[in-house]
Amino acid sequence: MMWLKKLTLLNFKNYTQAELDFSPTVNVLVGNNGAGKTNLLDAIHYLCLCKSYFNPIDSQQIKNGEDLFLVQGHFEKDETIENISCGLKRNQKKSFKRNKKEYEKLAEHIGLFPLVMVSPYDIGLIMDGSEERRRFIDNVISQTDARYLDQLIRYNKHLQSRNVLLKQAAVKSIDGALLQVLDEQLVQSGNIIFQKRQQFLADFIPLFDQHYQFLVSGEEEVSLRYSSQLAEKSFESLLTDAFDKDRLLERTTVGVHKDELQFEIKGMALKKFGSQGQQKSFLMALKLAQYSYLRQNKGYKPLLLLDDIFDKLDNNRIRKLMEMVSHEDFGQLFITDTHRDRIARIFEDICVDIKLFEVANGELSYA
Repeated sequence: MMWLKKLTLLNFKNYTQAELDFSPTVNVLVGNNGAGKTNLLDAIHYLCLCKSYFNPIDSQQIKNGEDLFLVQGHFEKDETIENISCGLKRNQKKSFKRNKKEYEKLAEHIGLFPLVMVSPYDIGLIMDGSEERRRFIDNVISQTDARYLDQLIRYNKHLQSRNVLLKQAAVKSIDGALLQVLDEQLVQSGNIIFQKRQQFLADFIPLFDQHYQFLVSGEEEVSLRYSSQLAEKSFESLLTDAFDKDRLLERTTVGVHKDELQFEIKGMALKKFGSQGQQKSFLMALKLAQYSYLRQNKGYKPLLLLDDIFDKLDNNRIRKLMEMVSHEDFGQLFITDTHRDRIARIFEDICVDIKLFEVANGELSYA
């Protein structure tokens, strides 16, 4: 079993100082909008995945007027205590430590403490461009496969170098030997990424279907499809065929950075033809499938963070969801809500004990 026992914050977002001792099962954070509930979930996300779920700029997590932030967590994993800390001083490099030893590469930490976050911001997975959906795929696979994350970093580095070379070609002749080397490197990493994504979706889609049908009681026909240019033609051929276009546009137009995850309902785009309720159920099924995939591949249960989801689902789906995530298939759970009575009543109805925290203006109290 893996769970977070204690969380300590210093100058993180709207918190000057905070310390929380958690339950290994259900933890609920209640308070008004803007009180700081989501910031606590984001601190947990930091400890598990080395970054904020909402804002990629680390320095913007430091509380206004302060020079540094520190987030610390005590995890219990296989009956062993793991101390994780993340700190940042303004204009300095982020420090990330496990049991007081600093990581050489942050990628070494990814996957040790798997986590699934569900937030209102997830609607971007449906409404925004394909980059958001690729990021979702990459996030899940990276928590289970360190080699995949290495290949992803390499691919993006080679892609950036190739695009720089294509831009330079606009003012001088292109270095053919260098282009060939970059193409070979891009193909090598790209093929591995494509194969990993194919295998992931083959395992993931049945899990998604199972969770979606549970949430909607089998009433709606939805589908999840992975499409890639590499499924139609070899990466080498794609690069050769697209060279003139790439040179004209000064960027690489083919490759796994163009992959897409297509969301459909009754054969039509969910983005255009799905209701808000259908979109929310789709997103919830995606995240629950992510949880199931991580649990199966890690051999232990990830943390599950549910941020402000109750206003987005009807009562029947809320009850079904809470029954599901309180089941023994799930591990430690963190939930935020604005209505203390509502959340208490839901868990009382399904006979599940919870640990309740009240949050107000960056201050915490046990309810």
